[in-house]
Amino acid sequence: MSTGSPGIDPLVGLRVPQDPACDVFLTGTVFLDIIFTGLDSAPVRGTESWARGMGSSPGGIANMATALARLGLRTSMAAAFGDDHYGEYCRDALEQGEGIDLSMSYTVPGWHSPVTVSMAYEGERTMVSHGHEAPAPAAGTVPGLTFPHCPPRARAAVASLVPGRSEPWVGTAARNGAQIFADVGWDETGRWDLDALPGLEHCAAFLPNAEEAMRYTRTDCPRSAAHALAERVPLAVVTLGAEGAYAVDGTTGAGAEVPAIEVEALDPTGAGDVFVAGFVTGTLAGWPLADRLAFAGLTAALSVQEFGGSLSAPGWAEIAAWWQQVRTHAGQDPAALERYAFLEELLPATSRSWPLRRAVPTIGFRQ
Repeated sequence: MSTGSPGIDPLVGLRVPQDPACDVFLTGTVFLDIIFTGLDSAPVRGTESWARGMGSSPGGIANMATALARLGLRTSMAAAFGDDHYGEYCRDALEQGEGIDLSMSYTVPGWHSPVTVSMAYEGERTMVSHGHEAPAPAAGTVPGLTFPHCPPRARAAVASLVPGRSEPWVGTAARNGAQIFADVGWDETGRWDLDALPGLEHCAAFLPNAEEAMRYTRTDCPRSAAHALAERVPLAVVTLGAEGAYAVDGTTGAGAEVPAIEVEALDPTGAGDVFVAGFVTGTLAGWPLADRLAFAGLTAALSVQEFGGSLSAPGWAEIAAWWQQVRTHAGQDPAALERYAFLEELLPATSRSWPLRRAVPTIGFRQ
């Protein structure tokens, strides 16, 4: 679970009575993630490897939902849960532990939860997953469940676009006033055709990584790709890995670039989800584009210093402790500190020192 949040609401000055109850809506598959840590090298065929640490947590779409909730956004998620112990654990961890609204989710009797085993070593990870597609709930079996035909009103929704797969709820959410933020995965078809991404026309922001952006735009430079994408969407954000991120406002043509924070990366699982969550937070709060990029990059950088997906998502306590530490550390570049000066008015005073260690939950313990 999170080490705790000071209770910061990034939208506190913007809320009015007629606002939707939900800040961000998202849907997808929840996995049980089992993460082995402390491996010195990759497992060798025919041998047994012992890990020095292990953690378990909800994964898949839960990574994004947890990251959003820990940043103080009112998050609603629609997903299927198995009625096995894994499903019960994931649902309890998200609903009770993270405060995520699961009223649009449902339990499938006899369906086992998808599972991912992740092995982290040398700054990378190897994953093995297993699962079956969840059956849709029978009509009328889940009182009040109208998804996917009618998602709840929300300020924003996060979608993952898949070539050739239509997601009608995205258009419905956009027509109901939600800003749509979308990422995209690897195109297994090899076509890399933007016209084959249903829902792209509804996006307020599109956030591919550099390789995906260049393939979709037939360019050889991530920055050129961002400008090409900005002709199709109001805001194009291309993540550059260790180099940071570059964004282009499609309405003005203005670009912004923020370098990445140099950190020792222990496990990159879920870093992309955390980046999107940070960017959504800054966008809904009305921050300038460069501040949004900086904040998204910071949250992603903090996440890769911890193991696991949703386990590693930082909350405001971690961000405040980091800011306190870097401001008082000798030899800091004043220009680099200035890039994050906008945090000063957002963060609470903290007496907790950096780094904060997040708790690693394990299935089986009960209070």
